[in-house]
Amino acid sequence: MKLVRDVLDRFEPLFSERGVFRRFRPVFDAGEAILLSPLDRTTVAPHVRDPLDVKRYMTLVIVALMPALAAAVYFFGLRVLAMVIVSYVAGGAVEVLFAVVRREEINEGFLVTGLLFPLVLPPATPLWMVAVGVAFGVLVGKELFGGTGRNLFNPALVGRIFLVLAYPKTLADSWLYARPQAFGDVLPMDLDAITAATQSAVDVMSSATPLVAAKNGVLVPLWNLFFGTVSGSAGETSAAALMLGGLFLLFVGVSSWRTVAATLGAFAVTTFALHGGSFHMTLWHMLAGGLMIGAFFMATDPVSSPMTKAGRVAYGAIIGVSSALIRNLTGYVEGVMFAILLGNIFAPILDEVFINLSVRRLREEG
Repeated sequence: MKLVRDVLDRFEPLFSERGVFRRFRPVFDAGEAILLSPLDRTTVAPHVRDPLDVKRYMTLVIVALMPALAAAVYFFGLRVLAMVIVSYVAGGAVEVLFAVVRREEINEGFLVTGLLFPLVLPPATPLWMVAVGVAFGVLVGKELFGGTGRNLFNPALVGRIFLVLAYPKTLADSWLYARPQAFGDVLPMDLDAITAATQSAVDVMSSATPLVAAKNGVLVPLWNLFFGTVSGSAGETSAAALMLGGLFLLFVGVSSWRTVAATLGAFAVTTFALHGGSFHMTLWHMLAGGLMIGAFFMATDPVSSPMTKAGRVAYGAIIGVSSALIRNLTGYVEGVMFAILLGNIFAPILDEVFINLSVRRLREEG
């Protein structure tokens, strides 16, 4: 570490206010933040009370996404890693460009967006499309609002929905089946039956996905949904991997358990009612599609979700109910993405309502 510190100190004057590369100071600061802990310390009270800074926050989320990434690579191959690399390069270029123009620091927030975005795409998505989607998501979903901390919407979801609307046919041709031999004969999967039942499905989503198969009366076994031997977005097929990472985030206090519980609870109750009290169908829908990655990793985004405790519960309920209604009552088989964006729209007003209610209650008590 001392060697790294010495090297950075040697080059630091080049990026100072009078240095040759002063306009690229954000890039230097970002590299220093990644390689080393900050040297600044408080000299007077109040001192740091919470060790969870942005860098550690993003690191913990990335760690939590590792099981889903490992499952994606295992089921769909090394191409998933290529998608991740392209996502980081293209989205990171947009981040750096805006940081240089604004002369602001490069925030670590993109480390999560760059990894999360390819995980919500079909595993055979063309790499150029990955680059276009993540660039659009970062530009329109975050930078046009002022950058990290000011965005109303989750950038990864903005990029994903842009691709769904702009290139539906290409995305529909980009789904792959997970390798059925992954669990041998323990988890049999009748691919021919599912394919035959879904060939006539008319939807922007591919006919290979379990949700489309369900629309045509064929249910993929619960074990396949739980472990991930199904078709779907690269990082959403294995509910087990997503729950493992999501529970880790709850344990370390990064994610709001209120948001997760309200999202999953509202989705379960609504689905249970829509399917006539069927516990099996409720559990099936909770494991299928993008609900788990949405509830644990996207709905809990600290910037685009409410800050108040009651607001998080209401926010999660909006997402859960909307996801179930879109999935079961419309021609679109998956509604989690749109439901989270709807929740993002309501997040500011939810905070305002519950803050005003708290202030009013305190005045009445006082």
